[in-house]
Amino acid sequence: MTQARTGPLAGIRVLEFAGIGPAPFCGMVLADLGAEVIRLDRPGHGPGQPGFDAATVAGRFDVLGRGKKSVAIELKSPAGVAAARRMATGVDALIEGYRPGVMERLGLGPDALLQANPRLVYGRMTGWGQDGPLARTAGHDINYLGLTGVLSMIGRAGQPPVAPPALLGDFGGGGLLLALGVACALLEAARSGRGQVVDAAIVDGVGLLAAAFQGLRQAGVWRDATGENFIDSGSHFYEVYECADQQHVAVGAIEPRFFQILVERAGLQGDWMQGRFERATWPQRKQALANLFRSRTREEWVETFAGSDACVTPVLNMVEATRHPHAVARQAFAEVAGVVQPAAAPRFSLTPAGRLRPPPQYGADTETVLAACGFSDDEIQGLRG
Repeated sequence: MTQARTGPLAGIRVLEFAGIGPAPFCGMVLADLGAEVIRLDRPGHGPGQPGFDAATVAGRFDVLGRGKKSVAIELKSPAGVAAARRMATGVDALIEGYRPGVMERLGLGPDALLQANPRLVYGRMTGWGQDGPLARTAGHDINYLGLTGVLSMIGRAGQPPVAPPALLGDFGGGGLLLALGVACALLEAARSGRGQVVDAAIVDGVGLLAAAFQGLRQAGVWRDATGENFIDSGSHFYEVYECADQQHVAVGAIEPRFFQILVERAGLQGDWMQGRFERATWPQRKQALANLFRSRTREEWVETFAGSDACVTPVLNMVEATRHPHAVARQAFAEVAGVVQPAAAPRFSLTPAGRLRPPPQYGADTETVLAACGFSDDEIQGLRG
């Protein structure tokens, strides 16, 4: 018997057109929070990530597919397109991550589907947006960060910017913003009975994430030079330091009261509080702290600052992070089909998310989902053919 879905989005049905990166991440978030997410997969093309063979990250390792159902339909055939259009009439939301114009060429664009289903929330995930000079060109996380000015902020003084993993763009500025947009549009549809298009562009989302820094820069507080600001590795009180065992600690003691605790617990001599924000003193102070932190192992420093507001934490690898006492206490990670992965977030007191479900076997739900959508046995077999 199928377990009833729980969470704030229980009862919401979402049709996801299979893709990579931010759109599947959005679908995962919606599924985590209780929505029934039906992923349309192409026959013979299982889910995958760029740079990897699809089989490598399929099955239980397809974390972005957790909690979803899989229906295999060939969208290059008229019958497959007709089936997708028919399914779209019975869902609350749709999410797709194709380049602008692809869904329209398939006959599955928002104009056609909203006419058939006026309450439909049509979520679109692209890198550059549905319009603009770059709308139809390719791009990746590093490109979106570069064009928004964000990449110029990541790195150390005197060195080129450093490309972070595809978190800020694809998943932060992209998938999460699409999930928020879909949820907001669902709320509006519940009020007015009218659906709408959600145009979520990674380049817009990344720019939004940098909103505070735009203000800081124009106020004269933030410099354009990489690694010369108080929270970008420029200062001594916001930096990563190597320890005696070649492990690292992260120091984020920005506020005076927090830095004072760091000074006291570390046994630093002299007036470290005087002129803390004088940039000219930062290199010398940073070197002094670097020498200090190299005198003990990471775990010794963890014990030194344990339970304090010094804002000093160990830099953990991904395995260590899952085993940290705080993560364990909050059950921040879960094991699903033998794969350890982050738990659903955020948390809700009234409508908590249910237990995470493993990703679907490719095409495993084709018959049951299509039957629930009103397709006859003959129609289902025809689509399988």
